[in-house]
Amino acid sequence: MVVEKPKPKRAIAGTPSRTALADAVTKTPDLLEQELPASLALQVNAEIDAVLLKYQQDWIADDSDLKVAEKSRRVGLTWAEAADNVLIASKSRQAGGMNVYYIGYNMDMAIEYIEACAMWARVFNEIAEEVEEGQEVFKDGDDEKAIKTYTIRFASGFRIVALSSRPANLRGKQGVVVIDEAAFHGALDELLKAALALLIWGGKVRVISTHDGDQNPFNELVNEIRAGNRKGSVHRITFKEAVEQGLFGRVCMRKGVPWDEAAQVKWVADVYAFYGSAAEEELDVVPSQGTGAWLSSALVEARMFAAPVLRYTAPKGFEQRPDAERHAVIQEWLDLEVAPLLEALDSDLDSFYGQDFGRTGDLTVMVPSQVDQGLRRRVPFLLELRNMPHRQQEQIAKFLISRLPRFRKGAVDGRGNGHAVSEFLAQEFGYNRIELVMASETWYREHMPPLKKAFEDDTIAIPRDKDVLTDLRSIKVIKGVARVPERSTGKDGGQRHGDAGIAIALMHYASRQDIEVIDYRRIIPTNNGRSGAITRGAGWRNKEGIW
Repeated sequence: MVVEKPKPKRAIAGTPSRTALADAVTKTPDLLEQELPASLALQVNAEIDAVLLKYQQDWIADDSDLKVAEKSRRVGLTWAEAADNVLIASKSRQAGGMNVYYIGYNMDMAIEYIEACAMWARVFNEIAEEVEEGQEVFKDGDDEKAIKTYTIRFASGFRIVALSSRPANLRGKQGVVVIDEAAFHGALDELLKAALALLIWGGKVRVISTHDGDQNPFNELVNEIRAGNRKGSVHRITFKEAVEQGLFGRVCMRKGVPWDEAAQVKWVADVYAFYGSAAEEELDVVPSQGTGAWLSSALVEARMFAAPVLRYTAPKGFEQRPDAERHAVIQEWLDLEVAPLLEALDSDLDSFYGQDFGRTGDLTVMVPSQVDQGLRRRVPFLLELRNMPHRQQEQIAKFLISRLPRFRKGAVDGRGNGHAVSEFLAQEFGYNRIELVMASETWYREHMPPLKKAFEDDTIAIPRDKDVLTDLRSIKVIKGVARVPERSTGKDGGQRHGDAGIAIALMHYASRQDIEVIDYRRIIPTNNGRSGAITRGAGWRNKEGIW
């Protein structure tokens, strides 16, 4: 790929300068140079002289009224779609220009897309205004829904509009509709009906997504087109195919490092290892059987931040050691590793707690959180315990909870063997503060949707960790209810059963409960030898604490 830097063209009002796509992708100005440095082009992909890779070019070249892409995660297809959308919106009506409406399922997707469009508009030297941030009203019968939008207006009179959430319908709209990560939209069937109605008057529909189960409406759409029951085209882009066509080379160019075959092999292996059991669906474009992943990897990763996950695996036979020895070993770990994290918490914020129980098979996961001024649940760290005796689990939980600033409520797994530990905690901190949760299908049905909404609304932040991601991704929709159906293997080689995912759900549930806060003091007699008669004055003292 040889990048020539053309002389800047002077835009004349009303006469936008346009560059054909074939030229634009090989002769690019400084903005694209920042994305893909030309100085590294020959070191990376000597045989690929275009900015867009083959699968991206194939996608843009397909002018079908309805086209669908079932794809791997993060292969840059939306980035390529943005290039095509800019060319469409910048054309005159006579040349086939029209409006473009981009529909993602959250604001982050809308912002990323509109930024890509703004870049391509400058690359193609099209006359366009700055990105506008505003609202657009979508009517559904008597109801109206105002959706935040990001808009670029072109000299052609057409515009690109990125919506921050799904509209109830597209009545009154005309043009190209792009539905991104379609499999993860609620009520996708209704959205597709509204979008496909635009085809009647010459519009076009582009549906892009990774898979979310073989029973998802997105997969049904793919199968309908493949079976010939619906007119349209399907593009399938796996991660390995994208790598073969130069994806890792583009990653090297973005990072400013030379391409190396050994580095590519390692990178691919690392990506597959990161996705774990979800790789088949997320990377190989194979929809999971009989169910759908409840949360997309992209959504979970967007809510992760750099925070520690402390893991402690008790050695075999640890439960047979004397009580005092076990207590001392764990106390040393708590003092050295856990206490500093607790001391760093904000003393002015309310704290909450969630815990999923495990003993010899699954993990015990402890999840503290603090709620900030913007009502965001921030998990400062997680504890994962494997093969930990009951008494030491009680010891650790009491140590943690008693040091949480302004502790309000905890929700603890009270099923099976976990009942004993959860009961000890409730007796220590009060049954009004520690709720013993017997998770059932009804509980999952009522309390998992608010957790998903927290991820979508960016009101939760969790540690960035592969196993935590895998646990959340293991939650599937089974008969309409989100729950954990299968086990996986974690970083430490032990089995997992969505443990961190359930503990996070319990924490979020606890944080949503109405809690009556009472200021209280614990009164302790200094002389236990006194009679039981009520007395006043000397002999009593006050000590703050939990009563």
